[in-house]
Amino acid sequence: MDNTVGSLTQFQKSVVIGSILGDGYLRIIPKRKNAFLEINHSYGAKEYVNWKYEILKNFCISPPKKRKGNGNRIAYRFFTKQHPEFTKLHKEFYKGNRKNIPSSLELNPTILSIWFMDDGSRCSNSDFYLNTQKFSLTEQINLTEKLRNLGLQTTINKDKSYYRLRFLVSSIAKLKGMLKPNLIFSMRYKIGL
Repeated sequence: MDNTVGSLTQFQKSVVIGSILGDGYLRIIPKRKNAFLEINHSYGAKEYVNWKYEILKNFCISPPKKRKGNGNRIAYRFFTKQHPEFTKLHKEFYKGNRKNIPSSLELNPTILSIWFMDDGSRCSNSDFYLNTQKFSLTEQINLTEKLRNLGLQTTINKDKSYYRLRFLVSSIAKLKGMLKPNLIFSMRYKIGL
């Protein structure tokens, strides 16, 4: 059954887009009209999942739950209801079942913060990455342009057999300033706080 709640607020939409760029997935069940969002992280990220749920709970039927994953992994996740707004985003961000970067994507600090909490990492005080290996090299080049529009310089870094985005040292202070107001407490370690 489709959800009849209203539209996503701008903040909710930014959280959803940041999640899509990161670990979130939009799905459409065969023979159903609309998509839904799945938020699924490790149980260690329970605070983060609960935070996302509180933002999106008017689109959800039930709160997050633990789930046994692959091997010993314990996941913590929730699903939204099906909704036309998620379907619209699915059409933009997916080709078949594969995520892609739409040319229309415009990043903002909230989207970037969610994306960084999902897929960002820090290897030292000067090495900050977005783990973008799920996207093609062409899409990663596109993402460097999108980040440049926020005033952030990145390069594509080859790590073993895959590529990911690395922020240039000259952009680290700006990146931290952009992320800091939006990071929840349990994720502040990602920028060295």
